Parts: sequence; structure tokens; C-alpha cells
Amino acid sequence: MKDSICSLKSKVSSIKGIGPQKAAKLKKMEIVTIEDLLSRFPRDYEDRRCLKKIAELVDGEIALLRCRVDLIVKNNYRYGKQRTLRLLASDGSGTIEVLFFNAAYLESTIIKNGIYCFFGKISKNDGRIQIIHPDMTKWEDNRSTGIMPLYNLTLGISQNDMRKWIRSALDLLSCCSDYLPQDTLSRNCLCDIEYALTNIHFPKDLQRLKEAKYRLIFEELLVLQTGLLIMRSRLTESGNGIGFSEKISIDPFIHSLPYKLTKAQERVLEDIIKDMEALKVMNRLIQGDVGSGKTVLSAAAIYKAIRSGYQAVMMAPTELLAKQHFETMTEGFKAFDFKVGYLTSSISGIARRELLKSLENGEINLLIGTHALIQPTVCFKKLGLVITDEQHRFGVAQRLLLTKKGSNPDILIMTATPIPRTLAIILYGDLDISILNELPPGRKAIITKVMDQRLRTAAYAHLEEEIKKGRQAYIVAPLIEDSDQLESKSATALYDELKEKFQSMRLALLHGELKQQEKDAIMARFHSGEIDALISTVVIEVGINVPNATCMLIENAERFGLAQLHQLRGRVGRAEHQSTCFLITDSKTSLARQRTQIMQETNDGFIIAEKDLDLRGPGEFFGTKQHGIPELKIANLIKHIKILNSVKIEAQMILNLDPNLTREENAGFKEHIAKMFEKVSEFTL
Repeated sequence: MKDSICSLKSKVSSIKGIGPQKAAKLKKMEIVTIEDLLSRFPRDYEDRRCLKKIAELVDGEIALLRCRVDLIVKNNYRYGKQRTLRLLASDGSGTIEVLFFNAAYLESTIIKNGIYCFFGKISKNDGRIQIIHPDMTKWEDNRSTGIMPLYNLTLGISQNDMRKWIRSALDLLSCCSDYLPQDTLSRNCLCDIEYALTNIHFPKDLQRLKEAKYRLIFEELLVLQTGLLIMRSRLTESGNGIGFSEKISIDPFIHSLPYKLTKAQERVLEDIIKDMEALKVMNRLIQGDVGSGKTVLSAAAIYKAIRSGYQAVMMAPTELLAKQHFETMTEGFKAFDFKVGYLTSSISGIARRELLKSLENGEINLLIGTHALIQPTVCFKKLGLVITDEQHRFGVAQRLLLTKKGSNPDILIMTATPIPRTLAIILYGDLDISILNELPPGRKAIITKVMDQRLRTAAYAHLEEEIKKGRQAYIVAPLIEDSDQLESKSATALYDELKEKFQSMRLALLHGELKQQEKDAIMARFHSGEIDALISTVVIEVGINVPNATCMLIENAERFGLAQLHQLRGRVGRAEHQSTCFLITDSKTSLARQRTQIMQETNDGFIIAEKDLDLRGPGEFFGTKQHGIPELKIANLIKHIKILNSVKIEAQMILNLDPNLTREENAGFKEHIAKMFEKVSEFTL
């Protein structure tokens, strides 16, 4: 890279007009260097290419005018408590009143008979034409017209400030080398970086804007995809997999089950066993709705690994889910005398030391736990299989750390959160994906009903009726306690209300601020049937299996995403009894209506996930920091899926030729990958 790149890495304070105060405000916007400033892309544009005559103006339109200031009236009256500055301006076709509020800073800069550009909204009242608080520049400033960028800003920084600073920053690009390899630019018909940045901020025309956007979207997706491929290559970079023996059959385990596998389970299990017996490291993702039978497939894989002389590990995102897996596996392997261990951050002292010692000498066959499993003190004697549940709640780096505790162990990932195929391409580009799309026989589809607050009584009546039948219910609220800022029923308020309304009903309150022991005790009582209705926040979203629960009531349903509503709904309908989910909402917004309609129309998690992704976008669908995807500034994983397909080919081509990006032509590209992933733990180039 040339020396000019160093200029781009300079502090923004090196630009004229950016003093300490402005620099501090820019820092709040995560703009520290000149490069950061140039990477703050416009959120929209104003077309100021066409000058209008005053005589042609229409009430309510946005217009650009070139006028002479004929009269300046300073501070002679007030609008309410606001000081005003009033101008009379003309352009030969008519006269217009220009009005500014609280604009003392302009008084000394405007010159009578000076020629200015005004851009803003026109209003006509009783024959008087006004433009109120327009954007104003001197006409001799040839930067007044054209396609003008609009930026997301913070208080104290104006659009004109940003435009002026970015123009200064763009002047540094003239002798700057492109950080994408020249072959990449040529193969994909991309413009160079100077052209792209100039025309994303100040495009000469719409065609140049289109070319600039395409280049920058392609570049951002390429940096992302290449970084992810590098991260994932670490999972298998050290050679072949284990290749478990074909002679070790899983039939004894399958025959020990009290039920028959579904066709979908048999199909996916065949894929898993084939992967395990191959020399290539297994990297398989099992996607399936709640109750589709993922856990039993992981148990079959664990059985094969242990019978082959290896250890297995299973990582879950919460203690609640880890504990459930521990109990399920302990019970399921009782007939085979496997030793199952359980490790979380709450286990300490002698118990922890003894557990780790048993693990290291091979006495423990299967270890189940939370992220505590990735700690350096956790050592296996012979780890052969790594399983993670609800993978989207872990980062790729965490999976890597767990995998490194063995010698190329097989990897199996389970998720009950349906992941749209488009997003799975990015999240799990290195994985083979299996879908469990069949529920066990006898299960009935959950009935979903949308109700406003007026129909709450009907939902309560149904809940009471189910409990009289000996069933149980969940009531979920978005908040723990009432809020002055949000009009939502809190879990605490609901608990108090229901305790008063149903005095004979056994109720309990569960939320994330309770100590883990309290949460576990409440869930144990609910699981055993000692609690009729559980009033809770979303802590019940993952990992609670109470087949006797048949009623779910979700308060302020508009405050939850579709995927989260689907996860919550999946807490019921886990047995042969008919289950019902009530979505309580008074919201009349278009988005709320769309969400509730989708929830009523389908129980298919994959359809819901696609819709959720369309409505909210990937940034909200998954918390980016958890799964290792940095935030994108200009690209959109859904809108730009066609570009993404081209990017995948290019990223693979670059890495095939230069796996570690050590060639000189890839130096700048490598630097941008490191910058994008700087907040992703454990990522190094």
C-alpha cells in the first residue's frame, strides 16, 4: 500500500474544521479515523440537479432555488419563544420569504444582494410563498447542486458539516492504491476504490451511484465471506478426521428406545453415521422444529463415538438446557453404563477438580455443559465428537475452541431455531445441513389465536379450563417490571393480577434476574406438575420440556420477533394433547399485523424464519456478536443474495491461490478483513 493510506488512518481531527468537540461527537458515531469517515455511507440522497423558478413553485414540494437576497430582517419578532431571521429573496420570476428559527449564527454571514442557493420545502399561504429553515449555500460554491448525500448523524453535527469533511477526506484518495486485488476487480467488473467512494458520497449521476454501490457491496460481502472461510478452515486445517469403524453398530441404542424413529430421523441419522465413518471431519448441522427429535440423533452419534473408544462433549447456551440434556442423556444411557459429566461455571471447588480429573483420565465418556467447557483447564483424554445445541447463540470462535480440545473430532450442531437457507449459506458455509421436517406421530398442530386486550377474558377462560383438566400453562411478558417508557404488561404485574383473579391456581413467577438455583427450583416444580401456570419473561424460550403444558399466552406479542414467537409457542404442543397459543396485542401497525397473520397461518418454522428475516433483517434476526458475523454497513444479506453468490466464488478463488493471504497484492485486503472482524473474539489472520 502507498503512503497515502497512512493519511486515511489519521485521526479525523487532522481535517480542517474538526476540533476536539466535533471529534468527540464523531467518536460517538464510531468515526475516529479518516477511513472511518469515508466508510460512513449516506442513508439517502437529495436530487438537487434541477433549479426551479419561484413562479413555478407548488405548495408542499421540495425545491432548489437560486435567489438574490433583497432584504434581511434580523430578530425583529418571535415565533413563540424562538428568535427568527427573515429574508426576502427573488429570482426574476417572483419573490419568496425565507425563514430561519434560532439561526443567530447566520446573521453575520448573509450579505444583502448576495446570490444564494436555497433547498427545502415550499409552503403557500394566502398568496405568500415561504421556504422555512432551508439548506442554504452561496451560489459561487459549485458544490450546492447535484445529488447530495444525507447521513445518519448525532446532535451537534449537521449535514453540511459531514459533506464538507467528507469532501476533504476524498481529496486524499487521488494517489491511493486499491485494497482489492486487481484480478478481483477485473474478473467482477468492479470500479476502483477512488471512483467508488467519490460516487457513493457525491455521485455525478445515478449510473455512477449504481456502479459505486455495487463495488462497495461486493467488497463488503467479499471481506465478510473470506474472513468466515478463513475462520472455518481452522476447524479442519490439521488433517483427516477420525473415521469411526463401520463395525460399531448403533442398533443396540436404537432398539433401547421406547419409540420408533420417524422417516426424517432415519434419513438424517443415516447421514450422520456415514459422516462419522468417513475420514473427512464431520461438520453437520441438524435443523428441526421443537419436538422433531434432534436430541435422540445426537445421542445415537454419542453412542457410536463412546463405543469406538472416544469421548464426546455437548455444549448448550444455558444451564437450564444443559441440565435438561444431562438428565436426558443420563437416563438414555443408563443401560449402557456410560459415565456422563455435567460442567457449568457454577460448579467449583473440589467437585470441579474431581470432574476435570475424571475427564482427563478418560473415566467420563460424555461431558455436558455450558460455555464453561471451553475453558483451558478442561482437558479430554480422547475427544472424538463435539456437539453444540442452539449454535446461533455461540460464535464460530467458541466452536473452534471446543473443537481444538480433540484431534480433529467430528462436529454435530443442533438448532431448533429454523435458519433460512439464505442466511445458513453465510452462517454455516462449511457445514452439511440436514433438516428434520417431520414431527413424531400423534402430535397436533398448535392453534394460534390473535386477541386484543378486550378479549383477554376469553383467553383466561381457556387457560382456566385447561388447568381444570390437569394441564399446565405459560404466560409470557416482555418485561420483568412495569416501565414508564413502555406500555407493556410486565411479568410481575401479570403475576399479581392472576394471583388475585385465580386464587386457587398454583402460580409461579420466573425471570432472568432470579438466581440460577431459584430458577432451577421453579422449573423443577413446574416440570413435576406442582405449578399450574408459570408467569415468565423469555427465559423459557429455550430448553424447557413440559409435555403437560397445553396453553401459551404471550403478552404484547408485537414486542417479539417472529422467530422468538415461534420458539415460545414451541413450549406447548409437545404431547398428544391439543395446544393453543394466544397472542395478545393492541398494536395496529402494519408490521404487527403482518407478524400475527403469519403466526396464525403457519406452524412451519422455516417459513416463519424466512418471513422474520425479510421483516427485520439479519442484524436483528441473530445478534451479530454472538454468531461471529460483524455488522454490515452497506450490504444486505437478503437483498444482495445474487451478489453474494458471485462473492462466494471469488472468495474461494482468492483463498485457493493464497490460503493465508500472504501475497503482496492481498495485503490491503487482508488488513480490511482484520478490521471487520476485530470485535470477533479469537479471530486472527
